Amino acid sequence: QRLKAAVHYTVGCLCQDVAEDKDVQFSKQTIAAISEITFRQCENFAKDLEMFARHAKRSTVTTEDVKLLARRSNSLLKYITQKSEELASSNMEQKEKKKKKSSAAKGGRTSGEPEAAVTESEDSNMA
Repeated sequence: QRLKAAVHYTVGCLCQDVAEDKDVQFSKQTIAAISEITFRQCENFAKDLEMFARHAKRSTVTTEDVKLLARRSNSLLKYITQKSEELASSNMEQKEKKKKKSSAAKGGRTSGEPEAAVTESEDSNMA
């Protein structure tokens, strides 16, 4: 119930933004209908993601499952892929920083130059 209420509130806020921007009005019934459709679609998405993971013999949903779900919307798929790559790059940088800290604590190098080289090569791979 709380999740449904949160979806309804968010849809209401979005409809209000659109109403102000486009100079139109949304009835309470329209907002309720959009909220219900949105909630049901999210339930379908969750079931599909679970099935994609299960089909791959996994118990965890991955970004590949989400990309598969978004495959019919080119713009959404492109956005998800871009964000996924950004997260992967960020995670690699975090791992490099952790490795540096642990090697510095053990008496390794503390120079920042090798990390910059890794970051540049990662950026060129992303292009």
